[in-house]
Amino acid sequence: ARERLPTLMDQTGHTLALAVWGNRGPTLVHWQEAPLAMPVSLRLGDVMPLLSSATGRCFAAFIGHGGAADKAQPMIEAELALARKLGRSDLPSTAAQVQAMNTETRAQGLGRVVNVLLPGISGFCAPVFDADGHLALGVVSLGSTATLDTDWAGPVAQALRGFAAQLSADLGWTSA
Repeated sequence: ARERLPTLMDQTGHTLALAVWGNRGPTLVHWQEAPLAMPVSLRLGDVMPLLSSATGRCFAAFIGHGGAADKAQPMIEAELALARKLGRSDLPSTAAQVQAMNTETRAQGLGRVVNVLLPGISGFCAPVFDADGHLALGVVSLGSTATLDTDWAGPVAQALRGFAAQLSADLGWTSA
């Protein structure tokens, strides 16, 4: 995946990252900053929140059952409680709202945030599946909300979906 990122960066023009499920949640394992990128305070090894990051939303929606999904539920509960405590209207605050967010994420094939985790920063995360249909990694594109097209049908979203679908196919995944 890593060696193909320059091609994807040419298509999107934005910073890219790869994330996998680590011990504490979705973790950034590769980072490739676009040449004219707005500085972002995210780095390798950062664990992304499940409700307020595109990466987290992707993992929350596509992680499946058992294993990591069982670990994700208490994390989601803690983030819901914090969102309610902080009065965050831009985050889900009930289990039903999390379910609606996951449904939208699955329907669009991408996690997305606009000015949620970091002010002025938006992003998408596309799921890559292995031959068994398990979420193997997330491909992230993020950038300034002023320049990153956050439309579900926009060029960044389309490029990420295509890239993730090709990686999934290379890993032996055949979608239903």
